[in-house]
Amino acid sequence: MEQLKILVVDDEARMRKLVKDFLSVKGFSVVEASNGEEAVDIFFEQKDIVLIILDVMMPKMDGWETCKTIRKYSQVPIIMLTARSEERDELQGFDLGVDEYISKPFSPKILVARVDAILRRSNAVPADAVEIGGICIDKAAHQVTIDGKDIELSYKEFELLAYFLENQGIALSREKILNNVWNYDYFGDARTIDTHVKKLRNKIGDKGDYIKTIWGMGYKFEV
Repeated sequence: MEQLKILVVDDEARMRKLVKDFLSVKGFSVVEASNGEEAVDIFFEQKDIVLIILDVMMPKMDGWETCKTIRKYSQVPIIMLTARSEERDELQGFDLGVDEYISKPFSPKILVARVDAILRRSNAVPADAVEIGGICIDKAAHQVTIDGKDIELSYKEFELLAYFLENQGIALSREKILNNVWNYDYFGDARTIDTHVKKLRNKIGDKGDYIKTIWGMGYKFEV
């Protein structure tokens, strides 16, 4: 699955970098604009932007005007960022067709979660796609990407990685992995899991460090 592109618009470079860093870790491609005029130009030049994160207070063209301009031609999801949290501002935002409204200061993790939720609602991200730490698994397409690049996995390696992602942060015994990935009718040796984990770690490169060994028990996937 190719990376989804998000436009981040804020006149503060520090804020843009903060948001970009968190979105990039989640596997999104990010383009930046420092004011509304630049944002409108970029949006109409690049036809593949799936969501806009838009600050309200900006020079040249503020967030409201930018939103109005884009809404004349597109229903792309828009998240508004503002330093103010007055109800009338929020109502104005929703009247203009803003999808979410987030007041500064905000938690970048919450912002990313909102982005995920909106893209799922708009069907830009399939419901059966799981994305953690730059690893994205699309179970329907049986496809894995790491930081946007396709990775070739065998059927069992794919199932094993999907099981790890779905159980992030949970200690999994070899027996539990065997039962869930190889099913109860598998009568082989649990060492087959160690072999598959070793191959999987090699194929996913640096992300292989996310698969922690719990000595004498099994494994835990942790970002």
